[in-house]
Amino acid sequence: MTTDTVTTTASIPSNWTTAAMLAGRLIFALVFIMAVSFKLMDHAGTAGYIASAGFPLPDLLAWLATLLELALIACLLTGAFFSEAALLAAAYVLFLAFTFHGPSHWATSQAEFGFFVDHFTFIAGLLFAATRGPGRVLSVKLGWITPR
Repeated sequence: MTTDTVTTTASIPSNWTTAAMLAGRLIFALVFIMAVSFKLMDHAGTAGYIASAGFPLPDLLAWLATLLELALIACLLTGAFFSEAALLAAAYVLFLAFTFHGPSHWATSQAEFGFFVDHFTFIAGLLFAATRGPGRVLSVKLGWITPR
């Protein structure tokens, strides 16, 4: 038997792997759906929170964050540009962690440290997802990065 005809179990995703990848995509999307929902329900509050962090043009930044999150949701749900979206989402979540829950916030609230750390578990999942791709179910195969 040649190596061309040998198939390993690692190269063929099992049903549970496919289901887990799809569930992960849905969880990522749901987190961003919740975030964008809060932004749309209270745009002024979001802009105020951005202003309290010292950023200029908070209203514009709130709308840009909303648009970014909507684009991420579309990519995560469809699988189009999935790896790129997962990497962008990881960078965005890292930015949010340091900006809104970073070390400067820990003195006023110990809970902020917990929020900060929680962002890193989400980032870890996004980075892993970026390397694996959207899976083979319910995904459009578009992108510039070819996942493993």
